[in-house]
Amino acid sequence: MPVTVRWGNHRFEFELPPPDTTLAAIRQSIAAYTQLGLHDFQIVHDGAVMADDNATSMYFVQLLSAYHLRPNSSIAIVANADLPAPFKNSEQAQIATIRAELDAARTRLLPLQQQFLRDLHACPTTKKHLAKDHTRIGELLLQALLRLDAIAPEQDWATARADRKAAVKELQSLLDQLDSEWAAAA
Repeated sequence: MPVTVRWGNHRFEFELPPPDTTLAAIRQSIAAYTQLGLHDFQIVHDGAVMADDNATSMYFVQLLSAYHLRPNSSIAIVANADLPAPFKNSEQAQIATIRAELDAARTRLLPLQQQFLRDLHACPTTKKHLAKDHTRIGELLLQALLRLDAIAPEQDWATARADRKAAVKELQSLLDQLDSEWAAAA
């Protein structure tokens, strides 16, 4: 189940791991992404601090579900005192953000687009009934492209620039395919 992790003004998506994963492993994943030390932050949802690192993620999922956490809900990272603000301008952070955006599109939007195209080709006479799906998938792809467009790697960050370019190209290709096959359907 994807959740959004908030750290100051920074946001990234996090997939909750299998139920037997400990909260410590979840903490390690978040620490690796944020470059914070393992004990330099707390994980909080709806005012409750997730503190038992020996608890499995099943406990974590159950605890979060008690707070009605749904896909794309948010949890927060609260840094302990005297830590720097979230890193907005590190190449690693931008690469992670780009890759997370692309992974999210591949996981959620690509299957939607593929199913839509199958439905469109299976019965082109139902094009009128698919108009809402076409608009929704197109908008979701555009939103992902806009989020990528908002990432501006420094001139000397070759990896971040290349990753962003490849991600934009891939998502633009999906959008172009969606629109061209929609237009071709009679």
